[in-house]
Amino acid sequence: MSWQEMGFEKQTTKWPRPLAESFYRRPTAIVARSLIGKTLLHRSDDRIVGGVIVETEAYLADGDPACHAARGMTPRNATMFGPPGRLYVYTIHAKYCLNAVTQRAGVGSAVLIRAIQPRWGVPQMQQRRGQQATDRLCRGPSMLCQALAIDLQHDGVCLTEDSSIWIGRAVERIPSRRIIAVPRIGISQAKDLPLRFLLQDSPFVSGPKYWHRTGARSKAKLGW
Repeated sequence: MSWQEMGFEKQTTKWPRPLAESFYRRPTAIVARSLIGKTLLHRSDDRIVGGVIVETEAYLADGDPACHAARGMTPRNATMFGPPGRLYVYTIHAKYCLNAVTQRAGVGSAVLIRAIQPRWGVPQMQQRRGQQATDRLCRGPSMLCQALAIDLQHDGVCLTEDSSIWIGRAVERIPSRRIIAVPRIGISQAKDLPLRFLLQDSPFVSGPKYWHRTGARSKAKLGW
């Protein structure tokens, strides 16, 4: 399915410019929704790999026991309490997950980036993943980190200034109606909160496909 068939309007740009820190200094759920359609890129080995963000999850500072910051600051989650627009990387089952820190310093909140649609450096991602199917390269947090070669050494990187990893502006305009909110997956607490945002019907989103076509629109329930 082409970008035009999915309802996008083509824009012309080469490398998307990084988003400003002010983009992240907002309520976490708003940032999570706004990241759909933005671009995630990593420059390594003189090559740039990355793609378009199609799935995120918000982890809130207040009233969210699933958030890593819920029990306070630790050496593992210290980056979450830092300035907004930093990369928070953590390990789970010997694999990595990447997040964008949100709100003001000291709050402790972030957006987990779960999936992207590969766009740049696809051959490099295929080699790293040992996978040829493009819809399986970056479909889930650990697969995404493996494809982009992101690990704990990147924890704390400034996404707004660092030249190696950044989240950039959108290269396609996504209609608001295509962004939906559904409950988060892979957690044991606060499972019913609609804090997982995704591009409806995207084949690059993780999880069962029927979840991609259902769920409340992103302004429902929590008033976003």
